[in-house]
Formats: sequence, structure tokens, C-alpha cells
Amino acid sequence: MREQLEALVARFNAKVETDPRLREELQGFTRTVVLDLKDGSQFHFVLKDAHVDGVRDGGAEKPDLVIISDKETLSGLLAGKIGPFKAYATGKLRVKGDIEDLMRFRKFF
Repeated sequence: MREQLEALVARFNAKVETDPRLREELQGFTRTVVLDLKDGSQFHFVLKDAHVDGVRDGGAEKPDLVIISDKETLSGLLAGKIGPFKAYATGKLRVKGDIEDLMRFRKFF
């Protein structure tokens, strides 16, 4: 799972580098995101000034957004086999945080 998340972060950072509109939208924006998997594993990352430094193991103190899912659903999201809104609507993906943050983070998928 970690490798998939790191690949996602690399793609996102590359997209931001080549998309001036996205880069401008995310400039000055800082959010901490925790991925809480139902098997008990957690990962987190920080988006700051249109860049994500990397994926870290474990949770984070006072995250802005918590994404709760299972490995299969998350893998499906990362592979493009399921959309984030379908996963959310079917209860396979839960989110704690601001809906505007969720809309920004859909750019990851």
C-alpha cells in the first residue's frame, strides 16, 4: 500500500509542477491528511504550498482530513477502478473533515 501511495504523491507533485492553475490554487494551502485503513494501519501526509513531501507511517496529531477505507477500496481508487464519489456513496470510503478539502483532494484520484 505504501508504494501505491508514494506513486500517487509523485504523480500529484508532477501534475502540480506542470499545471500552473492547480499550483496557484494550492499555493499557501496547508493540510494534514490521515489515511486510516480498516486493518489498523495508518499513513499520513502533509500538503503544503502545492507540494507533498511524502507518505509517513502512522497517524498525525490534529489532521485536517481523515480518510477511512479498506485496502481493496483504496487500491481501486488509486488504480482508477472506482471513483471517489462512488466509494463514498456506497460507504466504502468515509471522510472526516471539511467538504471543501475533500473536493481539493479529489485531484489526487
